[in-house]
Amino acid sequence: MEGVMQGMQAYGAGKAGGAFDPLTFFQQPQTILRLVCWLFSIVIFGCIANEGYVNRPDEIEEFCIFNRNQNACNYAVGMGTLAFLSCAAFLVLDIYFPQISSVKDRKKAVLADIGVSAFWSFVWFVGFCFLANQWQVAKEEDNPLREGADAARAAITFAFFSIFTWGALTLLSLERIKRVSFEEEYNKLFIP
Repeated sequence: MEGVMQGMQAYGAGKAGGAFDPLTFFQQPQTILRLVCWLFSIVIFGCIANEGYVNRPDEIEEFCIFNRNQNACNYAVGMGTLAFLSCAAFLVLDIYFPQISSVKDRKKAVLADIGVSAFWSFVWFVGFCFLANQWQVAKEEDNPLREGADAARAAITFAFFSIFTWGALTLLSLERIKRVSFEEEYNKLFIP
């Protein structure tokens, strides 16, 4: 029984109020994946914002590199920015998670993490399909100098990788909810 309680302390009220250990925090798989998602969102946003708009040599106005479809660039920039902010918010939540003493509040935080991670996995699937399709049908005469082609391919590639990193975060959060639910049941059965 004591082994069960020691294992629960990482997710239960046993560690609530404990000191923050950055080394342990950054070694957790959830933190590493969240930082990877954060980095991917920066790459996607940066590629499109920096080189995603080009013009023909005879034009002044710049158009989106993805088939001159402004919606494709707006989608990538918008979702990259929102994914970046979402990652930052959940990193902060992960830092404060051990400080939350209420099991119900912990459960709400983990359920929010599951929902947000699954949502972003879906958003990046849609984004990958949309960007890849628009890149495939882009006309060569719209970008004869092939400016920004590497940035466009990088955005598509990292949108594809983001599907799996956010999906892995969803799976890790599902494991986390099992531990929090076990803790809730344990606290009901064995009143501290």
